[in-house]
Amino acid sequence: MPRLTQSEARPVLACEISADRVIAARSSSGKTARLEMFTSRRLGHGVITPGLSGPNVQDPTALRSAIQGALEAVSGNARDVIAIIPDAAIRVLLLDFEDLPVKVQESNSVVRFRLKKSLPFDVEQAALSYDVRRSNGNVHVVAAVSPNSIIQEYEAAFRDAGYAPGIVLPASLASLGLVEAQSPTLVLKIDPINITVAAADLGELRLIRTLDNPNGYNVTAAELAEAVLPSIIFFEDTFGSRIEQILISGAASLSEIAPLLHQQTGAQVEELAPETSSHQNLAGDKLPPSLMAGVAGALLG
Repeated sequence: MPRLTQSEARPVLACEISADRVIAARSSSGKTARLEMFTSRRLGHGVITPGLSGPNVQDPTALRSAIQGALEAVSGNARDVIAIIPDAAIRVLLLDFEDLPVKVQESNSVVRFRLKKSLPFDVEQAALSYDVRRSNGNVHVVAAVSPNSIIQEYEAAFRDAGYAPGIVLPASLASLGLVEAQSPTLVLKIDPINITVAAADLGELRLIRTLDNPNGYNVTAAELAEAVLPSIIFFEDTFGSRIEQILISGAASLSEIAPLLHQQTGAQVEELAPETSSHQNLAGDKLPPSLMAGVAGALLG
């Protein structure tokens, strides 16, 4: 999956910013990395207002304090961090090409040109990263793009807290690090303002949409089904495959949502969450496991 900025080695720290909280986690290093510890800090209402059309960070001091407090609890001597920012602050698009230049500078220009008519901001003044897959004579691109000014706001918050955000990811793509998707799989990432719907099959991202979510984490089963069923129908009509598995991150009432989605789709519905244990939570507050999907996917995927 694409990363907006990237250093050579994957950090052992990840920190996700959402509209209401900051979650930080640390993994062990090496080939068999595992989640070691995590913590969270609450954000007051209006500290950030995620979006693409204007400033996101309304209270830099409060955001810096939350990031600093969360990361200090788990970081040890590490300072490089994977910064995970709200889906509303980044646009992710799937593009198909008959061909794409191999040289990065040339392919970058082609991808930016293709994106021009699809974005509500100037793509020439945007941070862009993309993942290229070539198969059967076709080129498939997953592109993540956001105005430079917005990415710089979030990066500045980490730097002001004393950390280096070498990698920047949207929350939904970070969560997909936990998903193998060898069969048609729908992933729902719920946050206080959005529901991101992603569909993958055979390890490839096939569809991604970010929808408004006025009900936050307390979205009901009926509301969630109404929001996501059009995407399920589109996927099944387009690719001729039925969704076999639905993975959900961030829902408060999974016990109500799972039976209804299963009834309407026939898919197996499960929580998207890493394996965690209570002694790893350094905050003391009970954190629903599925809220860890972003940081865990970024560190372990």
